[in-house]
Amino acid sequence: MTLIRPFQETDWPTVWSILHATFQSGDTYANSPHSTEAEAHQAWVELPAATFVACSPDGRVVGSYILKPNQPGLGGHVCNAGYVVAADAQGQGIAAAMCEHSQAQALSMGFLAMQFNLVVSTNERAVRLWKRLGFTVVGTLPRAFRHQRLGFVDALVMFKQLAG
Repeated sequence: MTLIRPFQETDWPTVWSILHATFQSGDTYANSPHSTEAEAHQAWVELPAATFVACSPDGRVVGSYILKPNQPGLGGHVCNAGYVVAADAQGQGIAAAMCEHSQAQALSMGFLAMQFNLVVSTNERAVRLWKRLGFTVVGTLPRAFRHQRLGFVDALVMFKQLAG
């Protein structure tokens, strides 16, 4: 069973390792593959409204997610989230558990909806998962992502009403 808890600064070395590998792959996140640790820390820990980690039964951090308003002010009731899972822990339901947890957390923080701004269309596992968890594709951004191996590919905007 996956335990999800608030991020603690002592989690950072492991979270950075997961983020670094994810960004370097250049196939799912818009962050530069050359992002520095300081840039990643700012984006993943300092700027979001909340950061969480997912731990395996033995307590090892195997994933993380963030929540933040998607827009300021009058759009602030819609949140944005990002998820990363360690390569050796993928396919074990961790992303699904984090997404479900993040929706409950978003509601408790007063968000009424969740939007994913740039789901890479070639990330088929993620697209299937988000759809299974109730998100719908509300737009396609043609050639909006520069995939490290495939070149320019489409990105999807996905949305889910959480309340109201």
